[in-house]
Amino acid sequence: MISTPVIELCKAVKDAGGRALLVGGWVRDFARGVPSVDYDVEVYGVEAVVLRALLDQQGKVDAVGEAFTVYKVRLRENRKSFVVDVSLPRRESKVGRGHRGFVVTGDPHMSFAEAARRRDFTVNSMMYDPLASEYVDIYGGQSDLERKVIRVVDPATFIEDSLRVLRAMQFAARFEFTIEPTTVELCRSIDLSDLPSERIWAEVEKWLLAARPSIGLHAARELGITKQLWPELHALGDCPQDPQVHPEGDVFIHTGMVLDETRKLIEDLPRPKQIAVMLGALCHDLGKPATTTVEAGKVSTKGHEAVGVALTERFLDRLKVFTFDNYDVRVQTLALVEHHAVPHCWGKTNKSGQPISDGQFRRLALQVELDLLYRVARADCLGRTGNFQPEFEDWFIGRVRELGIENHAPKPLLLGRHVLDLGLQPGKRIGEITRAVYEQQLDGDVTTLDEAIAAAERIVNHC
Repeated sequence: MISTPVIELCKAVKDAGGRALLVGGWVRDFARGVPSVDYDVEVYGVEAVVLRALLDQQGKVDAVGEAFTVYKVRLRENRKSFVVDVSLPRRESKVGRGHRGFVVTGDPHMSFAEAARRRDFTVNSMMYDPLASEYVDIYGGQSDLERKVIRVVDPATFIEDSLRVLRAMQFAARFEFTIEPTTVELCRSIDLSDLPSERIWAEVEKWLLAARPSIGLHAARELGITKQLWPELHALGDCPQDPQVHPEGDVFIHTGMVLDETRKLIEDLPRPKQIAVMLGALCHDLGKPATTTVEAGKVSTKGHEAVGVALTERFLDRLKVFTFDNYDVRVQTLALVEHHAVPHCWGKTNKSGQPISDGQFRRLALQVELDLLYRVARADCLGRTGNFQPEFEDWFIGRVRELGIENHAPKPLLLGRHVLDLGLQPGKRIGEITRAVYEQQLDGDVTTLDEAIAAAERIVNHC
């Protein structure tokens, strides 16, 4: 599980009188039996000048932090290249507010205990010597890994970087670990207001795309993250639901269950769409706390979709979520929140003998990607206790597929140039005619270009 060029690098360090240890996430994954190529190597007993010269002999070196001796070394194996992070043990001094308010210096003579002490959690503090095939585990990381526990290494250094609170959240979700009570209390005491949105988003994305995002959601509330950063999410925990429809309890619990169901449905999607669907699932009920009323034991949430859109906008603004790979995640997320109940409602209406027209489906496809909407709606149905089956949602996607509008609405058959060919002069009338014909196309009254041109001629002659 360890690349040969990495072994050779470690041997070169040993020949120079030092010792190279693998550290961080790679060691954690190695101990779990999970392959990883994200190598971090810490070098002891070799001065910075000697280390740089040694690394230059191993591969191309980029000094990303030469002032504190951090290098990215490009190694090759089987005609493929990969990058290894190599550094001296680092001493960090807190000099300012925030996760960047540190002065960092490299010290090749630092002890293993002091070097590992700066790590966030014990499962990330382990070191591994690939030449001796042995762990250096000073703070009990292996034991916590076996117990599936997230525990702080050193409370005094942990509180210096507030981002670690969010790392606890996403680690809990990724590895399905519990967070040790003392660590929870420490995290709850840390002010998170210094964190920039891009660093918050990096942890949120890992959380949402983890195997069990519900664990991260509950951890976020337990650690005080929702209360400090996301009040819209925090409020879900105080909002009751109709016990006949949602026997699991409040909206917060239901949201966690929906997240887990949604995560099962997105593997075939590209990353930007995965993010949009997960955010849609996370935010789909944000409007309920403000709209929930209870009368005679009955719970009503009338209008929660519209309120939820406004609250989702506020939530996304804080995270600065816009586009990913030219895909407008923000717009799609808001649309998913606004329309998340439509598949269920339309299916239920259709079953009662009031059919939904093809035109309604096509017009909905102008507002939201229907394949993604189906996934959120299906997860919303399955994300509750009891024997709930997504029959209405399955009916919905069946109609969508029959119409061929899973990913987008039909493209207009009639274009402006076709109208100009009828003898009209350029102007706003051209747009009015193409839009009128497109409405007929959405209703299914126009299905070919010839029919679209004929419809345009009728509009022109009528005028």
